[in-house]
Amino acid sequence: MTAPRALMAPHASPLDLGGRTALVTGAAGGIGRACALRLAAAGAKVRAVDRDAAGLERLAGQGRGLPGTVEPHVLDLTDLDAAELAAAGTDVLVNNAGLQLVRPLEDFPPDVFHTVLTVMLEAPFRLIRGALPHMYGQGWGRIVNVSSVHGLRASAYKSAYVAAKHGLEGLSKTAALEGAAHGVTSNCVNPGYVRTPLVEQQIADQARAHGIPEERVLAEVLLQDSAVKRLIEPEEVAEAVAYLCAPQASFVTGTSLVLDGGWTAH
Repeated sequence: MTAPRALMAPHASPLDLGGRTALVTGAAGGIGRACALRLAAAGAKVRAVDRDAAGLERLAGQGRGLPGTVEPHVLDLTDLDAAELAAAGTDVLVNNAGLQLVRPLEDFPPDVFHTVLTVMLEAPFRLIRGALPHMYGQGWGRIVNVSSVHGLRASAYKSAYVAAKHGLEGLSKTAALEGAAHGVTSNCVNPGYVRTPLVEQQIADQARAHGIPEERVLAEVLLQDSAVKRLIEPEEVAEAVAYLCAPQASFVTGTSLVLDGGWTAH
């Protein structure tokens, strides 16, 4: 059976977010930076949220000349009330901010565990909560949660990160179920190890935790379960985020778009 002619789209149109406001957390570097620039390239007015003021200023400079705009918004996401307020009027919300510490459970600092879950799970909840009234009111919205392969699989020594990403998966699915009747989709993107400062800073911790030299960490730990033996680039993740904002993805909700080089194929 063929699709009705009205539903057939032989030529996909480029992503056009002109007139839309997007908010990207953790925007000063890595995946967040790539997402902010990609959405601004599609015409969005991007609220770039991070606590790194200097990084945001560099991002704003990189965004000049794009069809949309990049507006720096310095914010520490542990200020949950401020996070919720910052999301008001948002059409596209990209929950990306994250942090990592590699330690055995018995040595994991409780205060760091609390901070990781605050930034990576509670703050996304508050941002979604702040964005939904506007999205529901106009009958359109896109929530993209930058999860991880660690939202689907666990690794040793990453208790806080794995717990937060697993929680984010559930939060995203709940938002999808509640938002569907209002034209709002909610999805996760799940990259493997991305070439970002967050990953580069882990290498010494991983070497210490596994008792191996740093030069062996990439091949023997980070990419051990990946069929594609390289790091994924931030721009590749940003393209997945952009796809989930496109009209062609309006039926995609409550799911996880995995970009893991075959890790979860095992």
